[in-house]
Amino acid sequence: MLVATPSTVERTTVDVLRLLLPHRRHSPGDDAPAPEAFGPQLAQLAAFVRTGEPILFTLPGFPCKSPNPAKVLGPLPDEGERLSLRFLDELCSVIEAVYPPGARMLICSDGHIFGDHVGVADATIDAYGTELRAMIRREHRTRLTTFDLGDVLGELGYDEKRRRVHEEFAPAVDDLRAMVRREENVARLYRGITRFLVEDTAGHTGTKSALQRECRRRAYGVIQRSIAWSGLIATQFPRSVRLSIHPQPAGSAKFGIRLLDIEDQWTTPWHSCVLRRADGTPVLLPHHRARALGTLVRRDGRPSHYVG
Repeated sequence: MLVATPSTVERTTVDVLRLLLPHRRHSPGDDAPAPEAFGPQLAQLAAFVRTGEPILFTLPGFPCKSPNPAKVLGPLPDEGERLSLRFLDELCSVIEAVYPPGARMLICSDGHIFGDHVGVADATIDAYGTELRAMIRREHRTRLTTFDLGDVLGELGYDEKRRRVHEEFAPAVDDLRAMVRREENVARLYRGITRFLVEDTAGHTGTKSALQRECRRRAYGVIQRSIAWSGLIATQFPRSVRLSIHPQPAGSAKFGIRLLDIEDQWTTPWHSCVLRRADGTPVLLPHHRARALGTLVRRDGRPSHYVG
């Protein structure tokens, strides 16, 4: 294996980063920093380029579908996930043009780690993950692999696995509350997750204010578990380029990445469904809006998306 020179490492690393930047999921006012602003990512990439190994990206996400049928088509992956997987695989392919050893993407499905906080059963999350892996095989996305809570801690049940990962890696809730008060990016995450939890709740019979209070409480639990999941991934895959489906400021340990070219920085395929416009452009919308605007398309016998 040939070892690259320092100048080649630097040039190649920046070239790879430039391929990521157009797809960056960022916070308002942080949309066009120069490559040198991404020190952690440059260092993570350089560790692979220096030794000529394929780059490993780790991406927490693809947890499960929202339990609210007004938002999604059903509990299994559909056109939104299919298009997202295609994007991730093609991104790895494009990287091969500037770095021949290429790249691979490890999708770290995080549904089980906080399923109890979002109201989705482990069996439903398992079904989502099984279909996601089948979709990767059917679509021949050879640069993609998956990892989830079932891959660690042996034969323990999910409840015990959640408890152990939380105990080892999650911050105390008081410390997390202080982070929300002190750090704007964490505050945005807290507000975004609270909004998702409110929207994902179907059939609530109490008052709106009571639902808001309950979702604010659960949002802290979701963030605790998300941080714990990131800690576990960092331990399992310490040499990886860490990605996130949430907006990330330049210079943070993770690089926020958009799975689809949409304006909303928070919408994901698992909180929405796809509507293809007349020109073929896909957009992510809540199910009730897509249904009002388009005609349902089925794929493999299941609802896939709408065309309008």
